[in-house]
Parts: sequence; structure tokens; C-alpha cells
Amino acid sequence: MKVIEHLKNAKETLISFEIIPPKRGGNIKNLLQALEDLVKYKPPFIDITSHAAEVMYEETPSGDFRMKIKRKRPGTLGICALIQNKYNVDAVPHVICQGFTKEETEDFLIELHYLGIENVLAIRGDESGFRKPIKFGRTANVYAVDLVKQISDMNKAKYLEDSLLDAEPMNFGIGVGGYPEKHFESPNLQTDINFTKEKIKAGAEYIVSQMFYDNEAFFNYVDMCKKSGIDVPILPGLKIITSKNQLTTLASNFYVDIPNELAEEIISAKPEHVPEIGIEWAYKQVQELINAKVPAIHFYVMQNTKPINQLMKKLGI
Repeated sequence: MKVIEHLKNAKETLISFEIIPPKRGGNIKNLLQALEDLVKYKPPFIDITSHAAEVMYEETPSGDFRMKIKRKRPGTLGICALIQNKYNVDAVPHVICQGFTKEETEDFLIELHYLGIENVLAIRGDESGFRKPIKFGRTANVYAVDLVKQISDMNKAKYLEDSLLDAEPMNFGIGVGGYPEKHFESPNLQTDINFTKEKIKAGAEYIVSQMFYDNEAFFNYVDMCKKSGIDVPILPGLKIITSKNQLTTLASNFYVDIPNELAEEIISAKPEHVPEIGIEWAYKQVQELINAKVPAIHFYVMQNTKPINQLMKKLGI
């Protein structure tokens, strides 16, 4: 079932999760345990991140550095199949522009279609330091709106090769990202919302927000989206803070603002008490969001389910 259908059929706020594949060569047992924990809460869908190739440098015995290019976290497709077929939960793979050609994206979408996966989240992807050479006859999506257009075209049986006979239309529900505190490259929030509106026009059906720690920022974002003519569901994204260093890493990597009250409480606490503070803050956020009747709350879990288990217990879920 498509995400948009889950949202339309819901009688109360839904809970969904986002996980990350293991590192290359890593053990999948941790991910399987995480999934066992998460499916207990009956999420209608689970997102799985995708990762492009990255540039890494290895020091040689002579002291020189050699550049290596590889994907650190492959496995999105296999994990999608696992979630959908073993747990009967709709999988939502992330499809990204960064590091992939349009031709590779088309192949990936066809494989998803063969697996019966009906949902994707179309995003540009993080800068990885690697610009994939585009060979003759190949093309690439530069922005998320370009990717949304490609997926929408495939939903209409429009493929990159116009001469395909008996081309089958795809049936993907398309989600996109949104930024309550604006994308870091946008000059202001309204301009960022205007770009998001273009993605909706191109075929996106719902928005999942970047994480935030001030609900007022999210409510303001939703209000501005509505005033700009965006009428699709907007799902708030939350991540539980569990360590002091996340005050820096979350702010620098995801460009989110940490409220002073939360930051001061974490800074003054003992390290072992930080997860409790993060869970309590998330608990208050969730309560307010549910009272506001948001369509769903999307938790950025990755692979650490201990905090989410404690939060769900506190919420009585």
C-alpha cells in the first residue's frame, strides 16, 4: 500500500521509522534486531536510506595517499525486500540523485517494482565528495525535482529510451524531504518552500520533514506551506538525542537548531543521563504533535532502538 493511502485511512497519528543499512562488510544481525524491535509498534511503513559512493583516502606504505571510491553502505534493495516480505511492512527506499545516473536510477526503480515495492522517497542526497563521471549517452538528475519528474514519468510508462515497446507503467507513491528550518543552501525559508512546491507539482504526494527540536518551527513551516498552496500531508521527523556530542554533530551535519533549554540541560548533565533527557524532550514533542493531529510522526532511528523503545513505553504504545 502507498504511504499516502496509509495516511488517508488512518484514524489517528501513525508512527513510522527510518533505518540505515549496515556498513560494507558489516553484520546484519544488529539491523535484524532493530527491525524486530520496531515492528512491534506496527509501523505502516519503514524508510531505508540509500548511499552513493564516497571518496576515501588510504595511506600507502610509502606514506603517500591513495584515493578509493566505494559505497560504504550498500544493501538498500535487499533490506527493502526483507522488510516487505518478512515483516509485511511497506518499505520506502530512498532514491537519491547524488552519485547515480538517470539510467542507474531507472534500473533501480524497475527492480523495486519487480519486488512489489510501491513507495520511494526522492531526495538529492548528501554531498559525498565524489562526482561520478557521466559517460557519453548517460545523464544525471541534479536536483530532487528532476528525480521526482523521472519517477513520475515512469509512472506514466515514459522511460529514458523512447522506443521501448509495451512499456509498463510503474506505480510509485513519491515522498520528498522538507526543512522546517530551511535547507542550508536556501537563502530563506520561503524560497525553500517554493522549491518544495515545485517537487509537489512534479508528482510528489507527501513531505517528510528534517529533524527538529522546536515544534513551533514545524507548525510555522506547515502554516507557510499551506499559505504557499502546498496541500499534501507533511510528516514531522524526530530524532532522540542520546549523547552530548550530538549537540555538535546534529547541528553541523543536519543544520538544525537545538533550543537553548535543551542544550543547557544536556551540557550540565552527566553523560549517562543524556538519553533520559533526550527521551523526555521527544516525549513532550510527540504529545504536542499528536494533539495537533499530525498525520504521522517519523522517527530517525538508524540502528539504535533502545531510546525509541523507552519512548514508546513512556507513550504507552
